[in-house]
Amino acid sequence: MTNRSAGLRLPDTRLFIDGEFVESAAGTTIEVVDPHDSSHLAYVSEAREPDVNRAVKAAREAFPAWSATPASERGRLLLSLADAIDSNAEELAELETRDTGHPLRDSERLDVPRTAGCFRYFGGMADKYEGSVIPVDAGLLNYVVRQPLGVVGAIVPWNFPLMFTSWKLGPLLASGNTAVMKPSEITPLTTLRLAELIAEVDFPPGVVNIVPGFGEPAGRAIAEHPGIDKVTFTGSTAVGRSIVAASAGNLKRLQLELGGKGANVIFEDADLEAALNGSAFAIFHNQGQACIAGSRLLLHERIADEFIDRFVALTRSIRIGDPLDRSTELGPLTSAVHRDRVLSYVAIAKEEGASILTGGGTPLDPRLKNGYYVEPTVLFAPRSGRITREEVFGPFVTVQRFKDDDEALQVANEVEYGLGAGCWTRDLSRAHRFASALRAGMVWVNTYKRVHPGSPFGGVGSSGYGREMGFEAMHGYTDAHSVWINVDAPQPRLYGGN
Repeated sequence: MTNRSAGLRLPDTRLFIDGEFVESAAGTTIEVVDPHDSSHLAYVSEAREPDVNRAVKAAREAFPAWSATPASERGRLLLSLADAIDSNAEELAELETRDTGHPLRDSERLDVPRTAGCFRYFGGMADKYEGSVIPVDAGLLNYVVRQPLGVVGAIVPWNFPLMFTSWKLGPLLASGNTAVMKPSEITPLTTLRLAELIAEVDFPPGVVNIVPGFGEPAGRAIAEHPGIDKVTFTGSTAVGRSIVAASAGNLKRLQLELGGKGANVIFEDADLEAALNGSAFAIFHNQGQACIAGSRLLLHERIADEFIDRFVALTRSIRIGDPLDRSTELGPLTSAVHRDRVLSYVAIAKEEGASILTGGGTPLDPRLKNGYYVEPTVLFAPRSGRITREEVFGPFVTVQRFKDDDEALQVANEVEYGLGAGCWTRDLSRAHRFASALRAGMVWVNTYKRVHPGSPFGGVGSSGYGREMGFEAMHGYTDAHSVWINVDAPQPRLYGGN
């Protein structure tokens, strides 16, 4: 086991505005705790509306020079930031684990490499994002260039705080925008460490501003601010709706990556060994705290009994414990409030007639009694119940049976969310047909929860709109600017002549 206090380096815990770390105007702070044992980690300056105003002012003043900076130079800085993340990978991984409860093995192998990889991808894209020439009438030249929007307000959730900073900052900075970013008040530490690295690699002051704070007032101030041209938000559907309302003042652009209730469909011809392991990763990675989690397991009736027996046995074998221990496979939930919310769904499930196949409580290990732990839980649940339709956002998976493809599709598509979904089959025709019909922004076949900075990430329905990553993200952070040149076309004469 690792000594939890030895060698942990905390970042500067003040606000990062205009290239400097500064105290908040009100002088208030937020306590950050370790979800493994509720121990104190840090006090972080709390941003409120005056601090957001100051950050927006800095971002607006930095925007003209940053947008005019050659794209190759913007890309070079993003590549330098990616290198700095790699150089500090061990420290960032431990800090992310201490702050969020992610098992260290995941922080090291997934979170930190994906963060560096995303900045590196958009660093490479910065000077390769092209406009277009449109074939129009003879004698006229029409070209379209992409222009940055201005200041982007980025609101980052607590479940993957480090990785999501790169998903938002990478494309918005590559395309020439400046940023005011609000990390969650629950998990702000790796974003503040990233601010230190941003300063170290010499991003110009004001290009990136980091203002940790609560949704009210800091998040609301960002959503309403007339000096912000776009808000990109990842979080709950309920908060997303409030941001839509708050954005109306200046009709700012929105990119909303919201909740999910992913259907994970196992057909009778699936490779069951692969499907078992993939389905466990789909729901239990990061303790189920993922919008794309495969939280609804749909099983063909011919293989359902065997699959359930093996899946429950696999679930019971998952090693729960201190996330700093590299043998740990499932750590704590990230906050006490969220743990209690997740556990409340056990009572809801029982009221609705669900049967718990395994889990449904907190671990008995006395070493975990002060942490925010929940057992991985598998339930039989009715299709109409809240437990199968609402996002629990924890290590909870519901199981249902289906008799044929049509019923599987109907069940998969009957929730309000449409973010991620998956299916497991050896039939290539079925895979394409079913993937096309699933109502989801992303579909995985014979795998689950795979992401890449080049592939668009986002959903439909109550899962939001707009896309993270890839060329779709660059489109979302730019305007199409159409220019018409008369080369030798005759000028129309509609007035005052023959």
